[in-house]
Amino acid sequence: MIVVLLNVYLALLFILVKLRIVPFNLFWKVSPVLVFLLLMIGLFIPMNWGAPQGPALVVRNSVAIVPDVAGEVVDVPVTANQPLKAGDVLFRIDPVPFQSQVDALAAQLKFQETRLAEMTQLQSRGTGRTFDVEQREAEVEQLKAQLVGAKWNLEKTTVRAPADGYVTNLALRKGARVANLPLAPVMAFIDTSDTIIGVEINQIDARYLARGQSVELTFKMTPGTVQTGKVESILQAVASGQVQTSGLAVAPKAVQAAPFVVRVQLDDAAFAKALPAGSVGDAAIFTDRVTAAHVIRKVLLRQIAITNYVNPF
Repeated sequence: MIVVLLNVYLALLFILVKLRIVPFNLFWKVSPVLVFLLLMIGLFIPMNWGAPQGPALVVRNSVAIVPDVAGEVVDVPVTANQPLKAGDVLFRIDPVPFQSQVDALAAQLKFQETRLAEMTQLQSRGTGRTFDVEQREAEVEQLKAQLVGAKWNLEKTTVRAPADGYVTNLALRKGARVANLPLAPVMAFIDTSDTIIGVEINQIDARYLARGQSVELTFKMTPGTVQTGKVESILQAVASGQVQTSGLAVAPKAVQAAPFVVRVQLDDAAFAKALPAGSVGDAAIFTDRVTAAHVIRKVLLRQIAITNYVNPF
């Protein structure tokens, strides 16, 4: 952009000299250098923190689906990468062993409730002991609690979608045996109920960023278009500044100025929801500083949007 402005100045200077409006003396000969320094120091360098620009990435939460009960899979009704609603069935585990446990506990509970009623009746007539009644009451309450747990296990044989989204890289099939182990997920569920768009901004340019500032973005998958949004939050930590509990002394490591991440919310919610995870682009954030440079940043961003038609990187 600075080259374009400098060339415009040179063309204008050439016309003025040809028309003898300005004399071609030493001052006008060195004026292009002065204009270049003025543009660089007074506009383009401050533009980096007045309207910082950085790469944007669309991220979605991935939920590792681990069943709450173990067993043999009898049905997998979902299709990979097809939209699902929260509560839709992902797969079913054979419910027979869990149903039999519920039936057994229900039968035991019915028997113990009958025995409790008999013991209570005997006690009321003075021929039964209070201890026997209390023992039967405890057994009934224990069986009720066990029955609640057994019904919960039976219900969990049907695994449902935790939110709106889709299953990706689906390899689970009928007949497979699954376990309720945290380290053994059976499928990956991509949550589309919330779209996370992060923008990387160099630390040297992040000094004036604030929540609520306007943002413009262009994505590779939609070349030629520019989306608007707002700064939702500025992440206050990066991995290089994280300290974890350890029994070791401080380990020296190379210190680098990692970029900060700014979370952005698009004004067009439907467009944001349609963006696939991993979509990349460029974004510009407009602060309340160096407002004269905002127009230049908007032009530069639109140039990137146009070059996205042919630039794969």
